[in-house]
Amino acid sequence: MTISYVGSGAVASAAASVTPAYPSTPTADQLLVLVVASGHPNDPAPSTPSGWSRVMSLSGGGGTFGSEAGPRRLTWFVRVAAGGDPQPTVSIPSGATGSVIVARINVLSRSAGIGWLWSAALGEDTSSGTSFSAASSDSLTLRSGDFVLVGHCDNSATASASAEAVTASGITFSTVQERTDNQTATGYGAHLTTSTCTVTAGAASASPTVALTLSAAATGVGGVLRLREDVPKGSIAVTEQSVFPPRNQIVVSDLAGDVSTASLYRNVDGDRTELRGAVDIDATGQSVVVRVDGEQPFGVPITYTARLVDSLGDESEVTSDAVTSVVDTDVISDAVRGIGAPVFLQTFPEKTRNRDAAAFNVGGRTVVVSRRRSAPSGQITIRTLTNEAADSLNSTLDDATEGTVLIRKATYTPRLDGHYAIPQDSEQPRWFDEITFWTLDVVKVEAWPDVLEAAGFTLEDLAANFTTLQDLADFFTPGTLLDVAIYDFGG
Repeated sequence: MTISYVGSGAVASAAASVTPAYPSTPTADQLLVLVVASGHPNDPAPSTPSGWSRVMSLSGGGGTFGSEAGPRRLTWFVRVAAGGDPQPTVSIPSGATGSVIVARINVLSRSAGIGWLWSAALGEDTSSGTSFSAASSDSLTLRSGDFVLVGHCDNSATASASAEAVTASGITFSTVQERTDNQTATGYGAHLTTSTCTVTAGAASASPTVALTLSAAATGVGGVLRLREDVPKGSIAVTEQSVFPPRNQIVVSDLAGDVSTASLYRNVDGDRTELRGAVDIDATGQSVVVRVDGEQPFGVPITYTARLVDSLGDESEVTSDAVTSVVDTDVISDAVRGIGAPVFLQTFPEKTRNRDAAAFNVGGRTVVVSRRRSAPSGQITIRTLTNEAADSLNSTLDDATEGTVLIRKATYTPRLDGHYAIPQDSEQPRWFDEITFWTLDVVKVEAWPDVLEAAGFTLEDLAANFTTLQDLADFFTPGTLLDVAIYDFGG
């Protein structure tokens, strides 16, 4: 895994707007880094070119803006090349005395990973002299293999730079190699340099310091853009277990050794929802994390994302392939207990809401004081087709966790699907067949607390598949408790 410096385009400088060139036509997945030095009486940040992202911008150096004096601003922009990318135009407001902007594009390539990760830290040197040193107040996570682009700008129109270096506590860098060194006498003048190096040892969250030697005294800004190949810290797979109610088992495996926490999310129609009992899981020393989703919507494609955070706080995300849970009926279930019943919703609940309110006659005017409107409540009518389904519904309602059940349509219906309390229900069986009609009083409520995980398997599952503990031990020999956890007991 290697990040390589490809080259830099020609420098561009002007009073207000520049369109720097690429060193060559960018190819897909290369990283384009636009480094900009600017000076202006009002000290604005340069405009962000279309299709680019601004990483960081800092003005510094002290004093009052003037000819080879006062603050100058350093700004980083990045863009992942798509191939055939247009040249960017970056500008500051025109018409200001002494304004100046200098820009240059650097191009980098990577040999591995699925994308790019970047972060920046900038600091200023306010002491005019030829020994420039800018210590950042921001911390970066740095680790062996990171690529570092070192940037610097100052208020000199003539100075050149040498002996560039970068330091950070607990980190060893390779020798810094100067890549560009450009001065301009446009306006009140500016000086822009870029250099590169890599982290050769160490892993820490640290504040870098950029140092160099100038041929003429100046003040300004310096910092680093840390670049890293986006190599996932794990992999994720989803298994649709053949049980009722349907549930999805999410297995995050191949965890990198430095992963400390894992969080899982369900993605539906662009919305991301935390998975029950699966946020900030302690994954220290673990190679696999397993969780079950028993609350997924039916009839629509969903994916799952794992956010993996390492010991330095760096994040990596992996997302599963899409799965669709298909059922023949609507479902009322208790995901915490892992049980539910197949039902058919006959009537959509008429939603009633109320609020505590009091009316007062104040000098002939009626003043109403009220609280917030309540959650909706109402009645729904459902039917079960078999005695077995009716028994399952009774079991679900009898000991519903915290008095709450989850109602889901066979095809996801956002205005109906959700968690409900059932304060009262009535059952109307028919004497001539097994169909039973039910009337449920329902109140929309919040889901169960996150500490109550969805059941991956139950003692009933074990009893239905194995007669004795020895049968269980024999079946999973050789094996571990993880094998039990990821087994499909509905199969």
